[in-house]
Amino acid sequence: MVNSIYQHHEPFTLESGITIPQYHLGYATAGSLNNDKSNVVWIFHALTANSLPDEWWPGLVGEGKLFNPQKHFIICVNMPGSCYGSLSPLDENPERGEPYYHDFSFFTPRDMIRAYQPLKNYLGIEKIKIGIGGSMGGQQLLEWAIEEPDLFEYIIPIATNAAHSPWAKAFNASQRMSIEADSTWKNKESIAGIAGMKAARSIALLSYRQYDTYNASQQEQELNKLDNFKSETYQQYQGEKLARRFNAFSYYFLSKSMDAHNVGRGRKNSEAALQSIKARSLVIGINSDILFPVSEQKYIAAHIPDAHFEAIDSLFGHDGFLLEFEKIGALIKDFLPKGIF
Repeated sequence: MVNSIYQHHEPFTLESGITIPQYHLGYATAGSLNNDKSNVVWIFHALTANSLPDEWWPGLVGEGKLFNPQKHFIICVNMPGSCYGSLSPLDENPERGEPYYHDFSFFTPRDMIRAYQPLKNYLGIEKIKIGIGGSMGGQQLLEWAIEEPDLFEYIIPIATNAAHSPWAKAFNASQRMSIEADSTWKNKESIAGIAGMKAARSIALLSYRQYDTYNASQQEQELNKLDNFKSETYQQYQGEKLARRFNAFSYYFLSKSMDAHNVGRGRKNSEAALQSIKARSLVIGINSDILFPVSEQKYIAAHIPDAHFEAIDSLFGHDGFLLEFEKIGALIKDFLPKGIF
């Protein structure tokens, strides 16, 4: 996929009422538009991913895969607030001449898709054949399918919700508390709060996986062991791994973005908002997901006209949307017309 930067030099007003003077988006594309511009696949990434879905969804995206750049024009945008090319807390605030840091104005999922609309126009995209995204990516997808009902022909939201639940918000609040408890968090430097973010990632992982996941992968073989257990070192490893590629500011504000997700805000209610979607919809849930339980996907499918719901079994809980590409791919193949592939 080819990385690019889109510069938007006009003021942009967020749902919070704050107006920023400009923004930029990092995005990646693969393939090319066909003559009638009918082959667009727009992929929405999740919380800490980037705009290169062939890296984090290699079983679904790439040459010879379900979403194939030889047939499709594939695009994925790095969500604002992230650290992979789009406007982020570590970018310079033009009004102060220094990074935003703690003063960054976070984007809601609705703000995000409104920021993508000028990019869509810039690329000459008039219709999106398939929109697909899991978790926070699915939140953005739903917002856009509601905002522009005629834009998408097919949408596939996976392991996502119509409004972020109190349960999920509590997980995010606990993670932000971990960052805030880091004595460096108030510092104006790029590595501020990084130890807190490691702890936050450990909390997050417990919501991404589930009891059976750890039983299968983190069981001790040494019966007499008293300390330094596999599951403990695994949590530490995951925190260190994220710290090598992310920063606490982006993590902190993106979690607030996710918490703000509610398709019913400013509309009659969530049900009416979902009922306005015109795209043919396949809603996929994961039976073992404790963060976005299948009841949330059933709710989405129940209110989108003629939507189809499917659930998959997975040992990996919420993370199954990233790992169970064969099961997800099979459902998508059965749902979409064969000519698309």
